[in-house]
Parts: sequence; structure tokens; C-alpha cells
Amino acid sequence: MTGSVLLAWIALYTAGLIASSVISITLGTGLLAIVSWVDDVRGLSAGVRLVAQGIAVTVGILILPETRNGLEAWLGPTLWFAAVGLVWVWWINLFNFMDGIDGLAVSEVSVICGGLMLFAIVGDGADSTAALLTAGIMGAAVGFLVWNWSPARIFLGDVGSVPLGYLSGFLLLDLAIRGRWKIALILPLYFLADATITLFRRLLNGERVWKPHRQHFYQQAVRSGLGHAAVVKRVIAANLLLIGCGWVAENGPAMLSLAAAIVIVAALLVALAAGR
Repeated sequence: MTGSVLLAWIALYTAGLIASSVISITLGTGLLAIVSWVDDVRGLSAGVRLVAQGIAVTVGILILPETRNGLEAWLGPTLWFAAVGLVWVWWINLFNFMDGIDGLAVSEVSVICGGLMLFAIVGDGADSTAALLTAGIMGAAVGFLVWNWSPARIFLGDVGSVPLGYLSGFLLLDLAIRGRWKIALILPLYFLADATITLFRRLLNGERVWKPHRQHFYQQAVRSGLGHAAVVKRVIAANLLLIGCGWVAENGPAMLSLAAAIVIVAALLVALAAGR
């Protein structure tokens, strides 16, 4: 799947439809794909994986828009760079952590990119480049989902999930830095909430958070008897509602929309934890 996205982006660049700076992201993606493939086959230390992610993220940050904002002015350029880098690395690993059942990660990136493409095509923030980039990822993801749907016949593995986290992170951060942070926060809110809440819960319990586990909310749902497809359908339904919240947040009462998005995700987490 990663190869399909890279080929699509390179084709867009060759056709003169996207800027040459985006090629830097394809190089970062290629690096992560190679490292993740080796990790899938032979296993690599967490340090090696983090170094590769750090290099790819650094390259990516250098081509993000240089829009000034209050947070950057308060932190200063160095801390701002580090903060963006940490958020991006966390998202990459978070996305990898959430690739635990058939169809979940691929459907998540499909809906996120679908929402991003919608917002890039219509509205005040219309952006033809962003629309093309998201279309490339969404097309590959939807095609892959046909084979990754439960019972899956092919799987992402780290070679698929890590680059997808990197690419989607780039698109979300680019949107946030351009000022449309509400959409960038709302669209991936379920993945952010499930992974982050689970991490802090394990930290509070004194667990070794780097060890494999089955405590994510979607994993609790599967342990309770829900099938993979049933869980993913619930997540897709919630994510479609989040797209609506994102639209309202950009064009109407922002705080009310953010609150509604939080309620939707909270309801989904409660339902998954209860196996419903």
C-alpha cells in the first residue's frame, strides 16, 4: 500500500500538480518503509526505529508552512520545532499501536483522508494540492481495505502502518499550522483518545508501556465478543460523525462542535469497553 501512495504522489509531481517540496515527504516515507520492513522481518530495537522516525519527521517539519502563531511565539522556534516533532512521532507510533484488528487502521486513514479531501475541495480553505495528496492516500487505502476487511487476506504490518502514520500526520499538521486546527484535531480524535487514554492508564498502573498488550478500547470490545468487522463499523460511523463536527467547527459554533466531537468519541469508547 505504501508503494501505491508513493507512486501516486510521484506521478502528481511529474505532472506538475504538486510542489517539489513534497518529494521530501516521499523520501521520509521511503526511509520509514524500509526500516519498518526490516523490523517486520528481523526485528529492530526501539532506538533504531525512533532515530529513523526522527530523521523523517525533521525532514517533514522543514517543509511545513511557516505560519506564525501565538504558541510558536511563546515557545520560541527551537521548542516549537521540538513540540511539533514530538506530536508527529507520537502520532506515527500511535497509529502503529492502533493497527491491531482487521481493517481498523486502514478504515481510519480512509475516513480521515476523506474528510481532509472534502475540506480541501470546498469551503474557505480549499486547497487543490491537499485535495490531490489526500486523494492519493484515500484511493490506496480504500483499495487495500477490500483485502484487509475481516477476515483479512492481507495485513499492513509495520511497513504499512508506520508510513501511513507519517503521511497522515504530515497532512494533519500542515492543516493545523495553516490555522484549521479544529479539523486537524477532530478528524483523528478517536485514535488519539483510545491510544492516549490507554497509555496513561497503563502508566498509572505501573505497567511497562513498551510491552505488547491488549488493553485498547477496541481490543476490549473484541475480547467481549464483538467481531473485528463490528468494531470497525462502529468506528467508521463515529468517524463520519466527526467529519460533520469538523465541518460545523469551521463554519459555525466551534466550541459546541468540539464538545460534540468529544461526546461522540466518549460514547464510542464506553460502548467498546462494554462490548456493545
